[in-house]
Amino acid sequence: MDLKLSDQRFVVCGASSGFGEAISRQLLQEGAHVVLVARRDELLRDKFSHFKDQTEIIEGSLIYNETLDKIEHSVQAKETHGIVFNAGGPPTGTPLETNMDDWDSAWKLVMRWKIDLALRLAPYFKEKEYGRMLFIESQSVKQPLPSLTLSNSFRAGVVGFAKTLALEIAGSGVTANVLAPGSHETPAIERVIEKNKTSLNISFEDAKKNMEENIPVGRMGKAEELASLATWLLSPHAGYVTGQTISHDGGVIKGLFG
Repeated sequence: MDLKLSDQRFVVCGASSGFGEAISRQLLQEGAHVVLVARRDELLRDKFSHFKDQTEIIEGSLIYNETLDKIEHSVQAKETHGIVFNAGGPPTGTPLETNMDDWDSAWKLVMRWKIDLALRLAPYFKEKEYGRMLFIESQSVKQPLPSLTLSNSFRAGVVGFAKTLALEIAGSGVTANVLAPGSHETPAIERVIEKNKTSLNISFEDAKKNMEENIPVGRMGKAEELASLATWLLSPHAGYVTGQTISHDGGVIKGLFG
């Protein structure tokens, strides 16, 4: 299928690893131009050296207004067709293992910058009468995980925001959707495995095996698999899909609408 992404331009946040890196590569392979956003400029240049004619780099942490300003200015400077809201998650922990400093930090890391940036860019896309806004969250928005209290809470809030935003902008050719990935072979999963390893007093390998045994398809997902779905949602083909939270979890979510 021709995704019709040649010469389109996208911003991908958290592009240096995991889902952000995989989505960026997929977009680039489809001929798109990508503004790569991450904290490590040199790492981005190294990983995407083969696509230097199709990429621009914004170095900075997403929790700082300075970085959001750079993204906003980049979008206004050149025609842009979509953005991927993606970043690492907060520390693991059960409710009673957290304190208010943890909650304040997680709000900034998981939710605040996404709302801020979406409110800056949604008017731009509305004016252009075209845009794709895609939030990468977690399966925990549908089925909370005991050791991910902070992620459970704030990612669910992002879904509520995205759904409400999608309804407001739906008539303008702009979509807003959420991907809810389960366990994938990315650096982010290691902190969950480490948490399970410690709580169960078992090896890292056994903790990982236990997780995979609870996934109906019998394995963890690959970032490239999620990236294929994300790339379609960012394409012109997905204009009738908005306000949706789509799981990519190997069948883990038990609900009828998982």
